[in-house]
Amino acid sequence: MLRQDSVEGDVPLFHEDEHEVRERKSKMKHPLASFFHLFFRTMAILIYLLCELFSGSFIVSMVAIILLLSCDFWTVKNVTGRLLVGLRWWNQVDEDGQSHWVFEARKETSRKTVSNSESRIFWLGLIVCPIFWVIFVFSTVFSFRIKWLGVVIMGVTLQWANLYGYVRCKVGGGTNLRTMATNYLGLQLFKQTLNKTEEP
Repeated sequence: MLRQDSVEGDVPLFHEDEHEVRERKSKMKHPLASFFHLFFRTMAILIYLLCELFSGSFIVSMVAIILLLSCDFWTVKNVTGRLLVGLRWWNQVDEDGQSHWVFEARKETSRKTVSNSESRIFWLGLIVCPIFWVIFVFSTVFSFRIKWLGVVIMGVTLQWANLYGYVRCKVGGGTNLRTMATNYLGLQLFKQTLNKTEEP
């Protein structure tokens, strides 16, 4: 697992004061990318729900949903992650045939140019939509609509792959997520123990 920091720096604007920096940071710089970040994933969910309710043609619905999920996966992985939050990830195969996952993040100085609203849109869309697909898996299994199982598993797989990749970019590609979670829980338990011993 590799983590790379981009060498592209941020060039400050001349005669820019703090107020202008805050104003520039809150404006959406990439409204089209923000739109498509949410468009493909919400349309896939809406088409799935409408087809479940009105039971239209299964083949047409399945193809439309898988195309929307594929467009969403490509857009989020290659475009919106880089533009909205400054993160990228990909798989690279070396000459020996070994597969390496690469997680890349902009340098901290360049990340300051990321808009807060765009960052919220990115992370909210990235976290909420996979939850819907997990719910759809359970509802498909419990309602015995097995023909939809392949579609919802595809939704879960593509959505969670992007979520996992970007979480790894955010927390560090070389960091083992399980180790990080264990350390966090251990630290919280230690703090609670200290607080209990300090109380009379």
